[in-house]
Amino acid sequence: MRSGVKCPNSEIAAIGKNKKKNCDPNQALLRVYMYDLPPEFHFGLLDWKRKANQTWPNVLDHIPPYPGGLNLQHSMEYWLTLDLLASSTPDVRRPCSAVRVQNSSLADIIFVPFFSSLSYNRHSKVYEKEKVSVNQRLQDRLVQVLMGQDEWKRFGGRDHLIVAHHPNSMLDARKMLGSAMFILADFGRYPVEIANPGKDIIAPYKHVVRTISSGESAQFDGRPILVFFQGAIYRKDRGVIRQELYYLLRDEKDVHFTFGTVRGNGINKASQGMASSKFCLNIAGDTPSSNRLFDAIVSHCVPVIISDEIELPFEDVLDYSEFSVFVRASDAVKKGYLLNLLRNIERDKWTMMWERLKNIAPQFEYQYPSQPGDAVDMIWKAISRKRSSVQFTLNRKNRYQRTEIQ
Repeated sequence: MRSGVKCPNSEIAAIGKNKKKNCDPNQALLRVYMYDLPPEFHFGLLDWKRKANQTWPNVLDHIPPYPGGLNLQHSMEYWLTLDLLASSTPDVRRPCSAVRVQNSSLADIIFVPFFSSLSYNRHSKVYEKEKVSVNQRLQDRLVQVLMGQDEWKRFGGRDHLIVAHHPNSMLDARKMLGSAMFILADFGRYPVEIANPGKDIIAPYKHVVRTISSGESAQFDGRPILVFFQGAIYRKDRGVIRQELYYLLRDEKDVHFTFGTVRGNGINKASQGMASSKFCLNIAGDTPSSNRLFDAIVSHCVPVIISDEIELPFEDVLDYSEFSVFVRASDAVKKGYLLNLLRNIERDKWTMMWERLKNIAPQFEYQYPSQPGDAVDMIWKAISRKRSSVQFTLNRKNRYQRTEIQ
């Protein structure tokens, strides 16, 4: 079922005949308590037309659609919230990696359902007669709400999970809420005391190009373009490397290196170009990461990662060197270095990476309902693995708590 589309009657009838029981919280990797925040923090930002006193949409009926275009790349807050709602709905078939519980004392993680990236994308501007933006007001109110919760006070928010995937989301509140676990795109705009690999999760962007099926994925000889890049070329700070590479590569044979946007037919052109290319460049921009890496993965175009400070999703269980080429920025800008490197990768080695891409691409798909091993499921599993280090910190801080209470 796709978001924003009602279930057809035939689908509802089939669900009724084949009812599925709720996931057993005792068997799940994660028991998650989700705050019932007012809709203004989540689906209300999608202009959801709710009934009186309704906090959440009925996931079996109509799911408010998420805006398209580049908004989608930071939409994991939406998919995770839907998945938790579905976990307590028997008729939705999904993995049992994470299960919503109603008693916070039984939870492993406290989930904060604030659509922070959407709030930034839609409501960060300050309009006439306003002193602050809607986005800032929501963040200020969120801080007040969380600080007043017994669940937050219990461990100082260290067992809370907040999605802040857009690099500019939660700008006003992140310092106050920095003890929580964040789901991020990278650590590019965060001081280490607020976000770091020790406590936080790196999640993949949602790709914007079309997923290429294994059956239609062109092999080595069916990809006439050696190197592909299409996107913003002139960037700030660390992103100036894009400009340097553009002048090095733009006139080279079998290289496609052009400016591109999502406007017009930009996404379709990018999709066609990646599917026709052997290697796709993922170059640092304003931040170390971009959705271009995940566009390449689902296009089965071997990513060439030129971003020295990049953090990669699920890297504790995925070896990116099996399906990607890593090049240091200082080497990439040496005349002739990059093309010589890529032209010397033989067909057999490229084909091994291409086969691996086809195998791992489903792990970067966001969808509802979630499926075993997709991006939603992988994120919950990553949180479960990270939780052990969080629990270690909590246990150390609680060494003397029981003694002092007694």
